[in-house]
Amino acid sequence: MSDLRLAILISGRGSNMEALVEACAEPSFPARVATVISNRSDAAGLATVAHHGIATAVVDHKKFEDRESFELALDAVIEESGADLVCLAGFMRLLGEGFVERRHNRLINIHPSLLPAYKGLDTHERVLADGARFAGCSVHFVRAAMDAGPIIVQAAVPVAADDTPDSLARRVLEQEHRIYPLAVRWIAEGRVSLHDERVTVAEAGAPAQAVINPPAD
Repeated sequence: MSDLRLAILISGRGSNMEALVEACAEPSFPARVATVISNRSDAAGLATVAHHGIATAVVDHKKFEDRESFELALDAVIEESGADLVCLAGFMRLLGEGFVERRHNRLINIHPSLLPAYKGLDTHERVLADGARFAGCSVHFVRAAMDAGPIIVQAAVPVAADDTPDSLARRVLEQEHRIYPLAVRWIAEGRVSLHDERVTVAEAGAPAQAVINPPAD
């Protein structure tokens, strides 16, 4: 079985992208990065990943008349790369239903909260304002609604009495860097299956039916 090929989408520095790139550099990891794509030419992550010899591309959303034309151009770059799975890693554009449906179960995201709680932005500020005892992060399959879709893996982070949004964000980010490669590994190993929009992860050595859709003929 060949390695799973990833297209990683970023808008900024891409620390989760770096975590995936580092994981994929390990010979035993069952995935490889085919390309890193940004909607911003000044995204710091592009320079970072270029040092790894990985192909990069920019699809600037500002150069398109509407979201649909932007997403069709983005789709074309992804298809050209031969990627099997698209990983959103700080990609700060809401993707339309057409794009999401074309990549059904082949598009995943990481979000800095224990979904379905605290969707959207300013998650750590909202956690602290609510007096929540735990924060965390989630990797999920993407659906058309914002920060929605079947959850693959989560990590919980206790909230300390003296936490600030920055201190909490740093600890949550450490867990993001741990669970994103883990989710990709499970998918690449065929251990992730979906039933009624709920994820099941098979034990190692007993692969589940892979959720990656085969390409259309």
